[in-house]
Amino acid sequence: MSTKNLTLIVIAALVLLLGGCGCIGYNGLVTLDETVKNKWANVESDYQRRSDLIPNLVNTVKGEANFEQTTLQNVISARASATQVKLDANDLSPEKIQQYQAAQGQLSQALGKLLMVTENYPNLRANDAFRGLQTQLEGTENRIKVARNDFNDAVAAYNVKARTFPNNIFAGMFGFKTKEGFKAEAGSEKAPEVKF
Repeated sequence: MSTKNLTLIVIAALVLLLGGCGCIGYNGLVTLDETVKNKWANVESDYQRRSDLIPNLVNTVKGEANFEQTTLQNVISARASATQVKLDANDLSPEKIQQYQAAQGQLSQALGKLLMVTENYPNLRANDAFRGLQTQLEGTENRIKVARNDFNDAVAAYNVKARTFPNNIFAGMFGFKTKEGFKAEAGSEKAPEVKF
């Protein structure tokens, strides 16, 4: 066998090897990218469930004649703001996720204040509809936490694949950029102060 033929065989083998690695790396990145998008859809779905429960909660609370209207108005406004922020799963930039998280955080704070204020209304706390909605909201908050954790896990798996060699070469060639997950909100590292 001549040197020229041997060189051609080695070059062909290298091209096939790189092509195979490229296909496997690309397909793996596509799979993980789709998993991230799916987990994001689950996050949005759980936030939408919470948003859908709020009008029922507000209407139930409105039945209490003396209930503080500013608290209700704050919940309604926060819900409106949170539902205005939409994200495309193909463009989950850190800024957009932070904007989404901030809007949802405002709604969480308004709901927390609403539920805290309801403690002053024994008739409302005894209302079966209110208790049922409160339980559903608590369950939904737990679902949101799980969905956010699942999303962060999917982002981490994607980022590991996109940043490790040789996949990082193919990720760069095909435009697969690392993604951001949810982060703790500012100030959440401080424990709330409880006073009696």
